[in-house]
Amino acid sequence: MTYCLAIAADSGLVFVSDSRTNAGVDMISTYSKMYGFGVPGERQFTILTSGNLATSQSVISRVKKDIKSEPTNLLTLDHMSDAAEYIGEISREAQEKTASEKINVESFFIVGGQIQDQQPALYMVYPQGNFISTSTDTTYLQIGETKYGKPILDRILSPDVSLETAAMCALVSMDSTMRSNLTVGPPIELSIYEAESLQPGRYYRFNEDSKYLRRLKRSWDQLLKDAFQNLPPVAWSATWDRQMEDEAEGQA
Repeated sequence: MTYCLAIAADSGLVFVSDSRTNAGVDMISTYSKMYGFGVPGERQFTILTSGNLATSQSVISRVKKDIKSEPTNLLTLDHMSDAAEYIGEISREAQEKTASEKINVESFFIVGGQIQDQQPALYMVYPQGNFISTSTDTTYLQIGETKYGKPILDRILSPDVSLETAAMCALVSMDSTMRSNLTVGPPIELSIYEAESLQPGRYYRFNEDSKYLRRLKRSWDQLLKDAFQNLPPVAWSATWDRQMEDEAEGQA
């Protein structure tokens, strides 16, 4: 399985992805699901992929081929939304070539980045080729195994968070997903793009033996346990609710 996440903040974009594509008792396969393209000083793109590996690899191969040989390609499009539409069209074509009733050939993509004189943007591209973007209320996009890493995102993220906070939130979201789903796993790739830089983002790759990932996991686990121990006990509930009711009546 897969988990990929992209976060849009006022100060830039954060991308994180795992690299596990197959998990079993005796076999684990890993492939990168993060791809970068760009022209320094003019435009930068990051693409995350999930779903059928053959389809996603076909799409990325087509993007690379078009850059070398076609006048219309990812590096010549006018708007970020054009990039999302372009990826959607290539994805549909790739699926049509290998369509089968027995095999799910669908892939999802997150396309993010910035074109000169435009704002940074994120889009999630569905297998059908249509796409959605982030908003002030929903500042992140997920593909793959999305449910386990969502709670921390909803609690922490807002447009004005720093890139460092967004990156930390992304890694905790990934750790929560790996903890609950063994089909998601390292190496973990992280890219941090600063708005208006129009340069490749800071890139980090955390392998399975990463001391940083282990420390992050231990720290988060302990902090959660400490927070849980400090929650008000259920025995207080009746007294607490009655006190709230009395205060409300006194204010009325």
